[in-house]
Amino acid sequence: MWGPHVAWDPFFYLLVWPGVLAVSLWDFFLQRRHWPIRSRASPGGSGDGESPAAMSPAAAWCAQHRLRFLLPSLFLAPVLFFLLSPPSSPPVFSLPASGEVPPSGSRFIWAQRRLVEWRPCEWWRTAPVQAASRRNGYIRIDCYGGLNQLRRDLCDGIGVARLLNATMVLPKFEVAAYWNESSGFADVFDVEYFIEQTRGYVEVVKDLPAEIASKEPFKVDCSKRKGHFDYVESVLPALLEHQYISLTPAMNQRRDRNPSYAKASYCQGCYSALRLNKNVQSKAVELLQAIPKPFLSLHLRFEPDMVAYSRCAYTGLSSKSMDSIEAARGEVRKVLTGDTARLWRNRGKCPLTPSETAFILQALDIPSNTNIYLAAGDGLMELEGFTSIYKNIYTKSSLLAHEDFENMHGNTKAALDYYVSVNSDAYIATFFGNMDKMVTAMRTMQGLQKTLVLSRRAFANYTAAGLAGEQLAKAMWDAHREEYIRGRGSALPEYCFCEFKL
Repeated sequence: MWGPHVAWDPFFYLLVWPGVLAVSLWDFFLQRRHWPIRSRASPGGSGDGESPAAMSPAAAWCAQHRLRFLLPSLFLAPVLFFLLSPPSSPPVFSLPASGEVPPSGSRFIWAQRRLVEWRPCEWWRTAPVQAASRRNGYIRIDCYGGLNQLRRDLCDGIGVARLLNATMVLPKFEVAAYWNESSGFADVFDVEYFIEQTRGYVEVVKDLPAEIASKEPFKVDCSKRKGHFDYVESVLPALLEHQYISLTPAMNQRRDRNPSYAKASYCQGCYSALRLNKNVQSKAVELLQAIPKPFLSLHLRFEPDMVAYSRCAYTGLSSKSMDSIEAARGEVRKVLTGDTARLWRNRGKCPLTPSETAFILQALDIPSNTNIYLAAGDGLMELEGFTSIYKNIYTKSSLLAHEDFENMHGNTKAALDYYVSVNSDAYIATFFGNMDKMVTAMRTMQGLQKTLVLSRRAFANYTAAGLAGEQLAKAMWDAHREEYIRGRGSALPEYCFCEFKL
């Protein structure tokens, strides 16, 4: 590939070369036209210029024959320009210039021209219809799990509060022993910013009135409902009766059925109002600055509990990995077998191993010297299968001071991965979980389009069909190229993000 300055060649041929040629021909005809007039000028030199008779023989000859020198120069200049341009390698994350077509046969995923992009819709970015001045009561959203599960519940709760015309109390992050976590909302997010950014969408307060603050909220169970959960029908009566309730949003709700003002509140609260607090963001910025640029953030998921939860069978793993998986599986999560296992894997339910991930990245022409930040939790297995190919690997624990890292809450560690991934030059996920959905959405909010989720379904189906080596690599390239150039619209709430054809 030629150096970046060769991109000026079309400009040279289409504009500069014809322009210079036209000027030269025009000058030539003007000279032929005016020489007789100037030759009759007065001897005192009152004409437009010096006549050929007044020139020296050498100057007159050059004036009459300069076109013979100019035309060959015009043809030779672009040839010399092209031949003398040194070859150079493209930057890891460079994209073709506007209008430039990637080299034929190129598999560099980020160089492919996208057909569509997803951007935040304009309709919800202006404040929706104001809620009635009289509220129906107070609601607290109780969130469970790790940071990204907590954030998912909170986002849903913002929409629910607006739907029920309730005043929202700051959410409660429940203690989660499984995630070794005990931090609250204010330990991670900027409270004042959250209240300010949701103003006009939903009312949020830090403190309850004295007559309500002394009692616990009436807990509404939203988990045991089947089908679409209707909050107006099932929760509003309890809110009106008790005036202060708490709930964890139902998993099976249909947000698309909500009125526009509730959807707008969800979009604004989830994608514009949640910002890390100053302490966490300061640490996240420090981590981001420590990573060599440009870099790719990879959310690699192959921990024992995740593999055990998938109920997928794996071969070729180390005995240490197999023991860890069996310990996490326990008596409940038995490995699937037979046709059930085959169908489950072909549906894309089995996590990619690190070596499978490295193979797909190579198929996408991601260079082996790429700087890669591993956004991953503790206990990642079989990492050698990835680091044997991609060696420039960086993690939280390798970049932060040991004491700082050890004293961090689990939510703070997850927040660092989130921040770095949102602000990375490119982001690739091997699984499409809560973090990946949020990172994809926030990168879309910022106009960062180099985002891709690897297809476990495509990999499983092509390997089941017997493809391997270059054939498998070509098939994986085709599958991911198609997904990348058409954007990640299916990963985003369609009422928050709109498709724009390029």
